[in-house]
Parts: sequence; C-alpha cells; structure tokens
Amino acid sequence: MYKEKRPSRSEFVPIRGINYHTLHWGEANSNLTPLVLVHGWMDVAASYQFAVDALSDAFVQGRSIIAPDWRGYGKTGANGADNFWFPDYLADLDFLLDHYAPGRPVDLVGHSMGGNVAMLYAGSRPERIRKLINLEGFGMPATRPSQAPGRYAKWMDELKSLHRGEMALKPYNDVDGVARRLMRTNPRLTQDKADWLARHWAAPDAQGQWNILGDAAHKITNAQLYRVDEVLEIYQRISAPTLAVEASDDSLGKWWDGKYTLAQYHERLQSVPQATTAVVQDAGHMLHHDQPEQLARLIEDFLA
Repeated sequence: MYKEKRPSRSEFVPIRGINYHTLHWGEANSNLTPLVLVHGWMDVAASYQFAVDALSDAFVQGRSIIAPDWRGYGKTGANGADNFWFPDYLADLDFLLDHYAPGRPVDLVGHSMGGNVAMLYAGSRPERIRKLINLEGFGMPATRPSQAPGRYAKWMDELKSLHRGEMALKPYNDVDGVARRLMRTNPRLTQDKADWLARHWAAPDAQGQWNILGDAAHKITNAQLYRVDEVLEIYQRISAPTLAVEASDDSLGKWWDGKYTLAQYHERLQSVPQATTAVVQDAGHMLHHDQPEQLARLIEDFLA
C-alpha cells in the first residue's frame, strides 16, 4: 500500500453548526502564507495526500497546509441537510479562513467542484486570496431562464426520491471493492494508491460493509440555474494571480458531448484579470492522483 511521506494531522472545528474536519501538513503556526486545498464532488481532503507528498521539502518547510472535508463529505457532518447549496461552500470556506488565517490572505487550490468554489470565493472575497490555482474547476454549461420551472420540479422530485431511500450510495462488501471502484473510475490510479485512498474515501459500518464517505444528497440536481453572466461578473473581481490547470484528457468533451467545451471555458477565463493556463500531461480529471509530481512543480513555481 502507498506510504505517506508526510502524514497528516486531523482536527475538528465548529463551523456554522457543523463539526468541520480538516487535515493539516507542515507547521501549525507559520509566518508563510498558508496553503489551503479544497476537494471536489464526492471526494475528500485526503485526496491531496499524493500531491502534498510530491512537494519539495524546501517548499513545505515552515508552511501550514490545510485541507477541509466539505460539509457532507469525509468526516464532516451535514447537520441533517437533504440537499447542498453552493453558497454554503463559500461561507464555510470564509469561516474556516477566519479560524485558520484571521486577517491574512491565503494561497488557495481547488479541484473540480472545489475549483469552482475557489473561483467564486476569490471574486467575492478578493482580499483573502494571495494566489489562486484552479484544477479543472470548469463551471457548468450555460442555462436559460426557460429551464427554471423544470429545474425546480426535478429538484423536488429528487428530494422525494432521496427520502424514499432511492438515492442511497452503493455499499461495498470490503475495502478491496472500494479500491476496485476507484480504479474503474480512474484507470490511471495505481493499486497502491487505490488501496490507500479507499480507506479514506470510505469506512466500514457495524455490519462490516464499506460505505462511501459522501452524503447521498449530493446527487440531487441543484434547484438553481447556472448563470454564466453572474459567474463572469465574479471572475472579473478576482484580484489574485490565477493559474487554471487542466489535464491532457479533455474532461469536458467526455462529460458534455459538445454542450460545453474547453474553448468556451477558455473564453470565460478571459474575464479573470490575471489568469494563465497550464496542462498536466498524461492525466485525467483526477490529475492530483495521476501526476502528483507534475502538479507539485506547477504549484511551487506559481506560488514562489
């Protein structure tokens, strides 16, 4: 099994009525700008372990590195919520930064959903971010106002399905089954990393079955439309130098089949005042698993 070079420390912080779980690497109290890592949909903070291990000793020395489990993921509770709203992630991050870096800007890295949160947060609280790295946080296809009635109806229907138990996540008989699932989802993931991730991505219940550490309510369609005009207004207010990193595999092409493309994403990035782009080669959407060394060099060079 994969062996961590830099084991993490675990901490719980009360945030907005939720016991928020965070992982820490490096120094607890540092004069260097803290590095905050936020994960994506159906993922956990421990997902960043491989990238943290690939960072150089010179970069990590004296630095505080913090990664939270978002609400309803990993070891962070959901406070009884039956669906999740994007503004809550921004507010949770705001409270977490007040706790860990009061009055100080941070360097923020976000992957996928976490990358979208990071971009919106950086435009809403520009003074809190020194530098920003977005890992495949592409946003969503543009929507039309005419879609709103159907979207609300779908949201209500899915809430009912959730409460009938029809959206429960599949359990696994053992941790090896979880590892196999991870490798099916990401063919580049090696066995040793899959075995390690499985023990952080899932946990056994009293019957010995392994359950994914993600609330099934995350599967519910957002009731609100994705309004690109609003997003671009927020992007324009990002003051931090921003690095938008994508994998050599075209995730958007696979997900949206032409409904939303990399070219459209790059056009949106033009609204970010100081945005540059980079590509991680031989990698898919989980680029921090596929090529942690490449990613670590990008992070170090950009944050230097």
